[in-house]
Formats: sequence, structure tokens, C-alpha cells
Amino acid sequence: MRQTMRSWMSLWLVLLGVPSVAAESERPALIVFAAASLTNVLQEVGDGFTAQTAVPIKFSFAASSALAKQIENGAPADVFFSADVEWMDYLQSRKLIQVPTRHDVLGSRLVLVAPADSKIEIKIGPHFPLAAVLGKGRLATGDPDSVPVGRYAREALTKLGVWNDVEARLVRADSVRSALAFVDRGEVALGIVYSTDAQIDKKVRVVDVFPDDTHQPIVYPIALTAVAKTDAIKFADYVRSAASGATFNKYGFQFLR
Repeated sequence: MRQTMRSWMSLWLVLLGVPSVAAESERPALIVFAAASLTNVLQEVGDGFTAQTAVPIKFSFAASSALAKQIENGAPADVFFSADVEWMDYLQSRKLIQVPTRHDVLGSRLVLVAPADSKIEIKIGPHFPLAAVLGKGRLATGDPDSVPVGRYAREALTKLGVWNDVEARLVRADSVRSALAFVDRGEVALGIVYSTDAQIDKKVRVVDVFPDDTHQPIVYPIALTAVAKTDAIKFADYVRSAASGATFNKYGFQFLR
């Protein structure tokens, strides 16, 4: 009798369009590889997606370079959400993403940050006295040879004519969040991160914003990998929806589409 009741209940759930608990638990999670700077906002976006679709999400956050290399080496990611176009281009050139699903989603800005209690004040401009302001301190950002934020930072400092003054004082972090942590803990005098990272950390403050014309636009593209599960396109579409746009804007990102 109890088994019969359970069977009837399952049938009614199907007729009503409600997935059973067993079906939900067996549904494979989508694996999303995303830039470290998206950690907080994507967790909220992912919760919204799962609430709407019942599709679970598992995120892996790291530097875009590290994630792209993992995908190249066979990591079973369904979605790649990069902090710059170059690492998306890298995977595209190796036929490891589905090109029709590639879209530029977000923009951000590059900022100079200091510990919240720091007294440092400086205005960014051509040949600004960055080395003098650092004193004996150091400057943290992503590794310019691999991490997008570091590449933007090197480009900006070079254009402003101060890269050679500070290159030897650089702390080369493995991701933008690692660079932010150096500043947060007061281990460096200054850091260069995205404005969106600075916004979520109350232990740092923005000293100044780098002019947009000192570096390539900061753009976050998304794409499905070549081995993506069918449900992955639903997540990519949800990321580009108005609901997600409101969440991205709340975290300080520029929502492109």
C-alpha cells in the first residue's frame, strides 16, 4: 500500500511538471571554470540558476590562464568564463570551445588599491611617482606573464612610463584574488586589481582608477567547452539574462549583454 501511494505521488509530480527528488539528485552538475574575480558574483548567479532550473552547478575559480591550461589538458569543464579575451582565444584556436556560444558578457576597470588604513594618496597619470610612494614597500598584482590582471597592469604602467621603475618591486600573484589578499593583509603597500574585487573587500580602499586608454578593455567572455553537457547552454543563456545582469551590476561589473 505504501509503495502504491509513493508511485501515485511520483506520477502526480510528473503530470504537474515537478521533478522528483530522486531525479534532481541524479541530475549531473554543470562544471563551470571561471576567473577568480567572478567568485562572489557567480556564486549568487549560480544559486539563481539552480533555483530556476534545478540544475546543480560546481564552480572552479582560479586565474583564467590556469583554467584554460586545465581545459587544454582534459579537465571536464562545461563552461569557461574568462577574465580576458586572450585565454578564450587560446582555447578557441585549439578547438576546445564551441565558437557559436562565445559572447562578451562583462566589463570592469583597473584600480590601484591600498590597505584601508593606509595614508597613501597618489593620482595616476603619465610618469606618476609610483616608486617613490611605494618607498620600501612592494606592489602586488597578477603575474604579468600569465594572469590577465597582471597583463593589464603591465600594459598600463608601461604606457604611463613607470613600469621600469617598479618591475623589480612586483609581487607576482597567481590570481587577482591572491593579489588582493596581499593588500588586505597589509603585506604590500599597494596593489593593482579590478574595481569589482576592491568593492567586495572592506580591508582595502581604492587609491585611484587607471584611465581606460592606458590598457586594453577589460572584457569577460563566456563559452561552452567542446565537451559541454546539454544543460550548459541554459547556464550560458542565464548568465546573459536581465536577472543576471542586475546581479552583475550590483557587484560593480559593467553588464554588456
